[in-house]
Amino acid sequence: MSSHSFGAALLAPCAARPHVLALALSAAFWGLSAQAQSLSETVVTAARAPQTAQELLADMSVIDRAEIEASGASGLADVLARLPGIQMVRNGGIGNTTSLMLRGADTAYTAVYIDGIRFSSQSGSGGPTWESIPLAMIDRIEVLRGPAAAIYGSDAIGGVVQIFTRRGQQAFAPSASVGVGSQGTRRAQASVSGVHKNWDYALDIASERSDGFDVRPSVNTDRDGYKSLAAAARLGWQINDSHQLRASLLANDIDAGYDASTKKGVDDRAKHRMHAAGLEWNAQWSERWSSVLALNASEDRYETTPSPYLSTTQLRGLSWQNSWHVGTQTFSATLERREDALQNVPVDRERAQNALALGYQWHAGKQHLQAQVRHDRDSEFGHKNTGSLAYGYDLTPQWRATASAATAFRAPTLYQRFSNYGTAALTPENARNLEAGLRYRADRNEFSATAYRNRISDQVSFQAGATGCASSQGCYVSVAQAQYQGLTLAAATQAWGLRLHGSLDINASKDRSTGRYLARRAKQFGNLGVSRQMAGWQWGTDVLWSASRFDTAANTRVLGGYALWNFTASKQLDRDWKLLARLDNALDKRYETAYTYATAGRRFFVSLQWTPVP
Repeated sequence: MSSHSFGAALLAPCAARPHVLALALSAAFWGLSAQAQSLSETVVTAARAPQTAQELLADMSVIDRAEIEASGASGLADVLARLPGIQMVRNGGIGNTTSLMLRGADTAYTAVYIDGIRFSSQSGSGGPTWESIPLAMIDRIEVLRGPAAAIYGSDAIGGVVQIFTRRGQQAFAPSASVGVGSQGTRRAQASVSGVHKNWDYALDIASERSDGFDVRPSVNTDRDGYKSLAAAARLGWQINDSHQLRASLLANDIDAGYDASTKKGVDDRAKHRMHAAGLEWNAQWSERWSSVLALNASEDRYETTPSPYLSTTQLRGLSWQNSWHVGTQTFSATLERREDALQNVPVDRERAQNALALGYQWHAGKQHLQAQVRHDRDSEFGHKNTGSLAYGYDLTPQWRATASAATAFRAPTLYQRFSNYGTAALTPENARNLEAGLRYRADRNEFSATAYRNRISDQVSFQAGATGCASSQGCYVSVAQAQYQGLTLAAATQAWGLRLHGSLDINASKDRSTGRYLARRAKQFGNLGVSRQMAGWQWGTDVLWSASRFDTAANTRVLGGYALWNFTASKQLDRDWKLLARLDNALDKRYETAYTYATAGRRFFVSLQWTPVP
């Protein structure tokens, strides 16, 4: 039997019967003992303010720089797709249009922040342009699954992804890395960070290019490569013990090939440029009262050649966030203004949203409560209220049960309202979410089970032949009704020198009007991985799998399921040098996440890192 056949036979039972993976997760969790893990890790996304992991009521995942480097991935979406509850769809390779769906929700239903700076697009159906965010600059990622509009406002229907770039934390610390891989991939990165007196600083620059592969063999036979250049800078000034100023800047230019023209020799290019800049003033006015005043802006520019298309989104934001701690209670109040602008011929429009958000947290013994309310006033739609309520109860010191309810909304994009396919009368999309969870944490053992149901009304969708449209091809209308319902299981443990982790998602994302499944959402998907230190090397392997799914809303075309087997290895050569290697899709599985768009086959990447130890 060939290695391909053997691997397929081994993985097929999991792909075909998701309960096999569930049993594997349970066995990994219950059958192994563990070592210590602190629950004092601080996260900020769930409440838009620092919380320890012990205080969390939300369903969250955190990825640090070490995990990002070990992944060997080139794209942010490739890293996030390994987390529970997240599916990825990409029209080709790195640099091409990428969608991420949290709990089955549309990619536009995820709010993205980079160092606290809102990043999104007002073009088309909107949402973050995942392919333009440079992974090389990222130090930490927090992913919140579930609606959070009562905290973040419009768009946070499916969840929130918070991205943090590197910052200076110690004495002068330079680092550099170079890497090569299959498909002519070359990568180089250099950074410097440090702390000097009351200042901390960090500067990163990274360049990557690849010859790529043919992303649409049925359209135009060629290799569709990409190249990118990214830079990030952060500067902090500790004015005194109570006040700190922080500034951040991030930029990325990416030029990627794609196939649109069927003419031989035509090189279609998608050029993406993103900028994000922010300024923060953190103040500790008293032992109980702290505040954060933030001013930020971002730009997302997308252009194609030789077919002419240009779209530019600019976002500006101003917020003043306050927190008061009174015993076991925390009160918060946030004033926020957001401005959106789109230039996409013939569209040249702006809008603004002003908001007041109030929050309350209470932790007493075994009981935990978090409540949020928010009032948004949109310059076009008027007033919108959202709220959320979450409760947790500690069954034991290790086990916690949670329940929550939340409402959320999303304003249609400026393109959906004012383009040739737009409808000015579109109203906001609305969501109502219920979920319940059970979580275990002790030492290095973790287990969670979260059941959810998120119903969307007045969903905006493109409808061909709709009446009253300026375009004969159709226009955007607020008629769709959707439901995202499912169960997420996740587990991790460590014993006998092994670290095991895995997740299983059972998801039923449907159009409530027709009962059909939503396009490109698998009903089951998950991952299972193990790593071990042996013979001076850190070894790891993981399997990502997905069941089949429909490519069309009419459920007439099926995209087959797949399982991808990946391997990693790293070795500390000496005190300053480290070698990393990764083999992705080791069995060279051929699959599609979007019809007619190919995905990368078997590929490897090797890098050498230099990080001098002081």
